[in-house]
Amino acid sequence: MLYAILCYHDEDFVGSWSKDQDETVMKKLAVVQEGLAKQGRLGPVARLLPTTAAATLRKEDPPLVLDGPYAETKEQLLGFYIVDCKNLDDALDVARDLGAANPGGAYEVRPVGVFSPGGNLK
Repeated sequence: MLYAILCYHDEDFVGSWSKDQDETVMKKLAVVQEGLAKQGRLGPVARLLPTTAAATLRKEDPPLVLDGPYAETKEQLLGFYIVDCKNLDDALDVARDLGAANPGGAYEVRPVGVFSPGGNLK
C-alpha cells in the first residue's frame, strides 16, 4: 500500500540553517531515500518552497485566491514522500528513519487512497 509521509517543521527554523547544515541534513535524508529506492519502495519526493511563495484557492462562489497558506500554524508542510509499505507500522518505521536524519518537526503518515503518477513533467 502507498503511504504519504508529510513533513512538517517550522520553516523559519529550517530556513535559518546555514548551507552546510542544510546539505548535511539532505545527505542524511538521501541515505534513507537510496535505501528505499533500492528496495523499489520510493515514489515521488518533494521539498516545497516557503509558504511565502504559496497561494490558496478558496472554493467559494466565486473562487477566492489568497496569498500564502490558509492555516496559521507553528509548523508548515515543507515536503512529502510517497512510499510503498506493507502496513502503517512499516510506514511509521520509514518515518522514524527520516526523523533520525532530520530531527525536529513532525511526520504525518497517511494511506494514499488514489495515486496517479501523472504525465511527463519537464
